Amino acid sequence: MNLIIDIGNTRVKAALFKERELVEVKTYNSLEKLTEDAAFYKQAERCFVGSVVGDMHYTANILSDLKGLDFFSAARPIPIKNLYQSTATLGSDRLAAAIGAYSLYPQKNILVVDAGTCLKFNFTSANAEYLGGAISPGLQMRFRALKEYTDRLPLVNFDENFEKLIGQTTEESILSGVINGFLQETDGVINEYRKTCPDLTVVVTGGDTAFLSKRLKNSIFAHPHLVLSGLNEILIYNS
Repeated sequence: MNLIIDIGNTRVKAALFKERELVEVKTYNSLEKLTEDAAFYKQAERCFVGSVVGDMHYTANILSDLKGLDFFSAARPIPIKNLYQSTATLGSDRLAAAIGAYSLYPQKNILVVDAGTCLKFNFTSANAEYLGGAISPGLQMRFRALKEYTDRLPLVNFDENFEKLIGQTTEESILSGVINGFLQETDGVINEYRKTCPDLTVVVTGGDTAFLSKRLKNSIFAHPHLVLSGLNEILIYNS
């Protein structure tokens, strides 16, 4: 089996794949917590890591006991054409999500909406060309920014059931602004892409997948583990 690890800004996700079949997914607060879970990672014959944080030498040292350890980099061959102009600064999660989506919907114009720490939009053409997209703050980052960059606004906890437009308290006003702004931005970006690609396939992934799936006005496909699947596709492609 393949052990796929996605080291994000907030969490570490790990998955076991039997070829392309997703067997199990686990989430950890740190790499050290993953290495304590020997019963999980010792099932794998090889390990492939994508990371958007930290020093790769440090990461390799922490994961040194994992079999067949290898890392994704900008120089790695991939199953789609990468037309991003600054490939060295392109996050592994963005490219892996695009590859994961294209493996599910080949020969389609695909917009991946990755709703995690950041809100990321990634476009891949029907010709299997990754073009890029956009990055903006994710939900939790928006709440924290209001607290950290003002003197008196409180840190408000996200409430996925909040649906008011007009907030009648400061807390409700923040919830309305963040949640409605987040949803309007996402739907608005999708609509802009649809103007040039009416046949657009929209795939949502990331930690806020369930929330967006319920609240977006646009028709979407939800695949919460798309980055892990994409990293597995890259590993298979390089095998």
